[in-house]
Amino acid sequence: MVYVSPVQKLYNTCNEVFDSCCAGIIPSPDNIQKLKAVLDDFKPADVGLSPDMPHFRASVAGKSTPVIRYIHIHECEKFSIGIFCLPPSGVIPLHNHPGMTVFSKLLLGTMHIKSYDWVDDVPPSTSAVVSTSKSKQPDVQQPEVRLAKVKVNSNFTAPCNTSILYPNDGGNMHCFTAVTACAVLDVLGPPYSEPDGRHCQYYLDFPLADFSVLDNISLADNAVDGLKLPEGEKEGSAWLSEREKPEDLTFVGELYRGPVIVEN
Repeated sequence: MVYVSPVQKLYNTCNEVFDSCCAGIIPSPDNIQKLKAVLDDFKPADVGLSPDMPHFRASVAGKSTPVIRYIHIHECEKFSIGIFCLPPSGVIPLHNHPGMTVFSKLLLGTMHIKSYDWVDDVPPSTSAVVSTSKSKQPDVQQPEVRLAKVKVNSNFTAPCNTSILYPNDGGNMHCFTAVTACAVLDVLGPPYSEPDGRHCQYYLDFPLADFSVLDNISLADNAVDGLKLPEGEKEGSAWLSEREKPEDLTFVGELYRGPVIVEN
């Protein structure tokens, strides 16, 4: 029997799972489970990683914000495979995955993940003002904000199961924070593509009480645009506002040194 490395099996499975998919089209449940099963068994050594690699060093001389290392394994128009290596306290800020199905497998370390999905039927608002209870300044007009609900807000420690997010569910917008040095293997189907309109958008999140939205929200009765927020959901909701990529966010590419993939 011919040996097939785990990363080769991952590549082969991605080819099959994403073959007939495109932006906004989710693989079938059977294919979702097939790819998840492959990733669930992954170990750092399967992609040539070890905790003592320089990718996980805490800082770079002259740089106060931890640098994030990215190991590119494969990318085509259908999917991409890569690894983010975060030193302690490293952060990948809140960002989205437009039209994508994303599989994330934490390979080593402990990571805090906070993710959101949009609240259905509540459009963006341009009439948001900072609540005077949260600011010493008079009410100030803010950029457009949109209501989102928290999907995940927890620490995860490897080894753990693969997490999956979808175009409109599962925490499509997420933030990664390294509690310890950690590495996460990401499979994106399809990958980001500026020409195809799949731009990585970053966000700021604000507690619900930090804003009042003129004409369409009453925080007193938990109603937004006439939609009643269930009791308890208020704490699990937030306003998200688009932002530019943070100036201090740095990704540095690293060579993949794991088993070779035979592309087909």
